[in-house]
Amino acid sequence: MNQISVLKGKIGLEIHTYLLTREKLFCTCKASREKGVQPNIYICPICTGQPGAKPMLPNKSAVEKAVLIGLLLGCEINEEMMWQRKHYSWPDLPKGYQNTLSGPYAFPVGENGKFQGIKIKEMHLEEDPASWEPSTGKVDYNRSGLPLVEIVTDPDFESAEEVSNWLKTLLHNLAYLKVVASDAGIKVDVNVNIPGKTERVEIKNVNSIDNIAAAINYELERQAEEGSVQETRRFDEAKRTTIKMREKEGMEDYRFISDPDLQNIVLDKTFVNSLKVKLPEPPGKKIEKFISKYKIDKKDAEVLAQNLDIAEFFEEVAKKVDAKFAARWVCVELLRHLNYNKKMLEELDIKTEHFIELLDMVKSGKITELQGKEILNKFYPSSFSLKEKGFEGKMSDSGALEKVCKEVIAANKEAVSKYKAGDEKVLNFLIGQVMHKTQKRADFRVVREVLERLLN
Repeated sequence: MNQISVLKGKIGLEIHTYLLTREKLFCTCKASREKGVQPNIYICPICTGQPGAKPMLPNKSAVEKAVLIGLLLGCEINEEMMWQRKHYSWPDLPKGYQNTLSGPYAFPVGENGKFQGIKIKEMHLEEDPASWEPSTGKVDYNRSGLPLVEIVTDPDFESAEEVSNWLKTLLHNLAYLKVVASDAGIKVDVNVNIPGKTERVEIKNVNSIDNIAAAINYELERQAEEGSVQETRRFDEAKRTTIKMREKEGMEDYRFISDPDLQNIVLDKTFVNSLKVKLPEPPGKKIEKFISKYKIDKKDAEVLAQNLDIAEFFEEVAKKVDAKFAARWVCVELLRHLNYNKKMLEELDIKTEHFIELLDMVKSGKITELQGKEILNKFYPSSFSLKEKGFEGKMSDSGALEKVCKEVIAANKEAVSKYKAGDEKVLNFLIGQVMHKTQKRADFRVVREVLERLLN
C-alpha cells in the first residue's frame, strides 16, 4: 500500500500534552515524567484510587497554565467549569473513571478558538491515567494523576503534510509559553475520513509528528481501497500500518457525571487578564521583527527565534551592540558554548551586560576574536566582567610581537626549514605557536606580517 498519500481527507486532532508542574493535579505527589525511573515511587492513596481517598483542590499552577494555552489558541475562556467523571474499564484507570473538564455537560477551559488558520473546538484540563504494560500486566502509577491539556481541533486539515507543519508551529509556540513538558512529547488521537466516501476512524495515542503523518497517509490509502466503518484503531510503528482496536465509543458509553468530590473552577476576568499580559511575542512575530528591525537575514532570525530565552537575550544585547555583529555571536558562539556544555541558556547565569562588554571589546579591537571566544568559554556556569577580572587587551605592537616571533622561530628550526624549502602551509603552524605564547592576544594580521618579514 502506498504510504505517501495524495488523497485529500477530512482530518481532526485531539492533542494531549503534559503541563509542567511540580505536583500532580489532585495530590502533592511529584509530577515526574522521567524515563527509566523506578515504578510506583511517586504515588499516594489519591492517585492510586484507594477506597475512601478524596482528591485535593486542583493544582493552581496547572489551571493557570491551561488558561495560558487557551489564550494562545485564541479561545474564549469560560468563567466556570465543572469537573466530570469519564468512566471506562481499563487497567490504567485506578478509580474506574478519569476526572476531566470535558464531556457533554461540561464547560472546557477554552473554546471557539483559532490557531494558524485551524479552528479550535475546545481545550480542556484533565488527569492522566497510569501506565499499563499489556504484555506483563504491570501498572506503574507514577504517571497517574499528572495534569494534561487536551486540544481538540475541528476537522479542518486535508493532508498529513498540513497536519505536520501545523503541529510543529503549535509545539514551537507552546515552548515559548514554558508551560508544557517538552521532554514528555505529545500524544495525539487522529480522526480521519474521506468526505462523502468513508466513515470517521479514530487512531489512538500516536506519539510523534512523523508517526502521525505516516498514520494519516496509511489510513487515507486504506479507506480509499477498503472503505471504513466508525471504529478505533492504533498505529503499529514497526509495520507503519493502523490496526483495529475496538468499535468507536460514543459519549454515552463513558457515562459522564459531575464529580461530587470536586468544586467547580471559577475564574474572574481580572485573573484571566493578568495571564493575558504574560503571553510572549510568538516565534513568527520575532522572526519578522528580527528581519525588519535589526536587518539580519532570515536564516539567523529563525535560529534566534528557536528559543524564547535566546531571542530575548539577543534583543537585550542588540540594544547596545550592532545587531548583525551580535546576531553572529549569539547564533554561532553562544550556541556553541551552550551545546558544548549541554545546557540551555536558562540553566546558566550569563548576564547580558557581561556579554555586551565582551562584544564591545572584540568589536573595538581591544581583544582578538580568538581571545573573545576563549573568554566566552569561561562564562560557565556564570559570566563575569572583563574589566573587573583585569583581562589584558590585544597585542598589536610589532616590536613586542617581533620578540615573540623570534622565540618561536628559534624553537621550531625544522618547521622553519620546511617553510624556506617552499612549504608555505607551515606558516600557519608558526602563527599558531605565537598565538599560544601570547594566550591568543596577538593580532593575527600583525603576527603574519612579522613572521613573513623575519623568515624571508
